[in-house]
Amino acid sequence: MSRSTLPLLDSSLYPQVWQQQTFTSPQALLLSMLSATLSREVTIDASAFTKQLLADDVYQEWINTKVFGRYLHRNFTAFYQQTEDSFNTDMPALFRQELVRHAQYLPLGQVLFFAGDMPKSVRQTKTLTTTVNPATAIINAQNLAQKLTVNTSKLIINQITITGKQVLGFAIRHNKRTSERLRNEVLILDFQDLRLVNEQAIEDIKKSNIDDSILLRSYEMR
Repeated sequence: MSRSTLPLLDSSLYPQVWQQQTFTSPQALLLSMLSATLSREVTIDASAFTKQLLADDVYQEWINTKVFGRYLHRNFTAFYQQTEDSFNTDMPALFRQELVRHAQYLPLGQVLFFAGDMPKSVRQTKTLTTTVNPATAIINAQNLAQKLTVNTSKLIINQITITGKQVLGFAIRHNKRTSERLRNEVLILDFQDLRLVNEQAIEDIKKSNIDDSILLRSYEMR
């Protein structure tokens, strides 16, 4: 079956202006947001970037080419994670097969983010939920850190760069009237390899009275 490749979103979105500064790449914007998070100079807000996304023609093409919404995404995740219901043992594979049939190739060089430790099952299931909104990734990491510890907040941010031509996925179309509109998620459904290429502890910009720390992991996916 022939598949099309989505256009490169980052080339359309960047340069991006945030806090009166101009950033030419998602990596640079993420680092600036992380710096502001550590210094507590700014409260990270996902809505501003979401507005930029929704105003972008390429992102509109991403979310409207295959109009899969959050409801379908939740049900897919639930089916795929269940292991005890023998009546539905075939459903995860069937559901995944149908989604893959409608998926498209993600563009080379596209950067995606997600928060927290990499799930151990990702390399087997070849399924991962990411976001193109760096603010969403930071907020998700903050929420995860708050659940794990009360004394320190270890923020873990993962950055994935698409380096292969056959990474399959699609953008999830969110309801604009709900809080989920700020997720800006991209569901990855298939890939050949996922490789950690860099792990950086961001502490050189840390202030003495701040207990937070950030671990930034960079991956390549093909």
